[in-house]
Amino acid sequence: MKELVIISGKGGTGKTSVVACFAALADKPVLADCDVDAADLHLVLKPDVKEQGDFRSSKLATIDPDECTGCGRCFELCRYDAIVRDGDVYRVDPIACEGCGVCSWNCPAEAIAFETQLNGQWFVSETRHGPMAHAKLGIAEENSGKLVTLVRNHAKRRAEEIGSDLIIIDGSPGIGCPVIASIAGTSLALVVTEPTLSGIHDMSRVAELTRYFGIQTVVCVNKFDLNEDMANRIESEAAAVGAKVVGRIRYDRAVTEAQIKEISVVEYTDSPVAQDVRALWRNVAEELKA
Repeated sequence: MKELVIISGKGGTGKTSVVACFAALADKPVLADCDVDAADLHLVLKPDVKEQGDFRSSKLATIDPDECTGCGRCFELCRYDAIVRDGDVYRVDPIACEGCGVCSWNCPAEAIAFETQLNGQWFVSETRHGPMAHAKLGIAEENSGKLVTLVRNHAKRRAEEIGSDLIIIDGSPGIGCPVIASIAGTSLALVVTEPTLSGIHDMSRVAELTRYFGIQTVVCVNKFDLNEDMANRIESEAAAVGAKVVGRIRYDRAVTEAQIKEISVVEYTDSPVAQDVRALWRNVAEELKA
């Protein structure tokens, strides 16, 4: 089974649009939206949810006011200023609490509970292009890397059930924990960047990350025609860091028009921009075979 992950050094480069197109062009893929902090692949693929469940990971301290003796031990130990005096007793500020558990472990009255919290939900759905695993992380919740791993595991399970040999992953942007969880163990990483000065930096740092984990990496420059000199610089930098350039996509309002209609651009038109994406997919598919 091959796993193709599409990533970017920052958000907004067009990686999800590329994933939606690849979903339409690939043969019986399973999809995984691992951009759990800001998932939006469902906006184009309109999934029909078949399975769902709660994602519980982080822990939160809570003080029982009836049991609290007001000794202040928790207040003394908390390094995050999450313990607040409330009259003769104390309470936990849930926003400031980092879930370390020190207050609970050291409370002489055993008045502080330390329980796993609901951080989000996961889903396994059907789309017009095949199954998709995706998730929704709660607002300001943590452990997105663990949720990414959970989404990937559901995608693998579904791929095994239907006999699919390709999982296409919409990875998280940047280089943090959810990105590492998105790329670990994948067959090929496609970095989608844009022709700007920050695009060079973003492409370089995410390529450095994939190289550290020993993952073959290829690069595509989206909206290359907005600044062809910069696109050329990005492609030169990509070659310097060992990442093969496998495509360019021109700027075209048809991409936005397709998104408004909740379809990918290759389903919306056969114009030059769609041909760019089709050529990109052919090159990526060849890299996967190799």
